[in-house]
Amino acid sequence: MGINTKEFRAKEGEKVRLKQWKTKIKDFYDDKDEYKEMLEKHVDDLREMQGLLYAHDRYSLLLVFQALDAAGKDGAIRHVMSGVNPQGCQVYSFRRPTSEDLDHDFLWRTNKCLPERGRIGIFNRSYYEDVLVVKVHPEIVAKLPIPDENRKNIFEERYKSIVQLEQHLHRNGTRVVKFYLHLSKDEQKARFLDRIDDPTKNWKFNPGDLDERKHWGDYMEAYEECITATSTKDAPWYIVPADDKENARLIISRVVVETLKELKMNYPAPNVSPKEFKEFRKLLEKE
Repeated sequence: MGINTKEFRAKEGEKVRLKQWKTKIKDFYDDKDEYKEMLEKHVDDLREMQGLLYAHDRYSLLLVFQALDAAGKDGAIRHVMSGVNPQGCQVYSFRRPTSEDLDHDFLWRTNKCLPERGRIGIFNRSYYEDVLVVKVHPEIVAKLPIPDENRKNIFEERYKSIVQLEQHLHRNGTRVVKFYLHLSKDEQKARFLDRIDDPTKNWKFNPGDLDERKHWGDYMEAYEECITATSTKDAPWYIVPADDKENARLIISRVVVETLKELKMNYPAPNVSPKEFKEFRKLLEKE
């Protein structure tokens, strides 16, 4: 079964209702062996395209991962990027902002980590935390060291800032692709229980995650508003069914490969002539 990535793309200007987006779909594979074969093909394609991206040195790629806890962001990043040259890939995780972060605009801490030309940057959580977690917890807004007159429409203004940033990045060669791993509440519960019951996963369990789970409805609303406001033609959101980790990884890897293949890239012309190549070959063969 082929993967039509357009099915998971949030269209610009359309209101997102997450209840209408599935968290689990029919498998793209018949068995585990076929899944591994499909993922390996995607990883091989990505490895090849990353080499071209690096050699061409005109574009960069920023992958943004957002989700509720236990949705599988870390595993998706690890599996999808398993074949990528570490020298050409940069991964950053963003948690609670520091006092230094708060003394700057909300985009400052992530802007410092944007990928260089020829490289792939991955944000495990991102500047979108400032219109998601902050929106769900209004007490955070009250404590932000910003002018009081900026608090009233803070999220509408931040949506505008994000869209403008992503437009700026696109114009300058950075392609931005954003993934929301859409997990059901029941599946999150099952994964939390697994973290409690499996000693090898105990370290993953955070009691604070249960507090955030109480705000499930608020998070769904925040994600709906955020994706609706910031999914654009040049910086799209993909709403990825995340109850099945394998399917999610196949969708994400397919999107990444397709995004890179859409770029007009080529390897730089060699700085020696065909005749000189022949001469160099003869010299090496004589050794």
